[in-house]
Amino acid sequence: MNRIKDYTELEERIVAWIREYADNNSISALVCGVSGGIDSAVVSTLCARTGLPTFVLTMPLNSKMENTILSTAHATQLREEYENVTMQNVELSSVYEKFLHSIDWWTDAHGGEKGTYTSNNLANANTKSRLRMVTLYQIAGTVGGMVVGTGNKVEDYGIGFYTKYGDGGVDIAPIADLYKTEVWELGRHLGVDERIINAAPTDGLWEDSRTDEEQVGASYEDLEWVMDTEITKHAKDPNECTQWIGKPITEQQKSAIKQYMKFNRQNKHKMISIPTFKL
Repeated sequence: MNRIKDYTELEERIVAWIREYADNNSISALVCGVSGGIDSAVVSTLCARTGLPTFVLTMPLNSKMENTILSTAHATQLREEYENVTMQNVELSSVYEKFLHSIDWWTDAHGGEKGTYTSNNLANANTKSRLRMVTLYQIAGTVGGMVVGTGNKVEDYGIGFYTKYGDGGVDIAPIADLYKTEVWELGRHLGVDERIINAAPTDGLWEDSRTDEEQVGASYEDLEWVMDTEITKHAKDPNECTQWIGKPITEQQKSAIKQYMKFNRQNKHKMISIPTFKL
């Protein structure tokens, strides 16, 4: 897979696209959250290069120290390099804890132990993402800006690996047609910190610091192969996929196909329009 020949041209096209959308919709500023990962680092850099007022937010939320260090270092670098960038740290851990405490009544009503809803579970992870989304939109509403999304192609349109109304709640998605490997390459072109490029991808929503690969059960490279070949397009079961262009599929590829189909099916509701009853 080699879809992109010139990353300078790609950078220029995306920057122009963001700028044109903002101009056409009377948007006066860009708002972007940074996590210490490659996707948000690339998107925030592209936003900075538009010349529009760009608000870059770090939002620690019981976060791993490494992620906090990387996100702060990246935001600081952007602020120092671009006059149009404003950096702001918004500590959300206390807000999150207060929110969980406020719903302890639910735990009591269902016979659970006090504090059940402060454990590592999917609902809590999604709540963290939604608190960040609310924060970004609060700033955007204040400065007449729009929230710029950081999802890539596999996450947004392949396996639905994002939080509905969390990191999926954005106004524009400048890298959502780029595979993760392409985002890494664009990051190298943009001069993103090598520590961010080399860090294991993680959504930063789990307190045990689990990586994306650990959650999904497959690497981005393998998931991209599944998505790009469209090998699952006419298969209802992973076991139906045995060959690709005359070559046997490896056990690693079979596993990636299985995980891709699993996540694609269970998250399909996030990747399509909200169902609407029609008269």
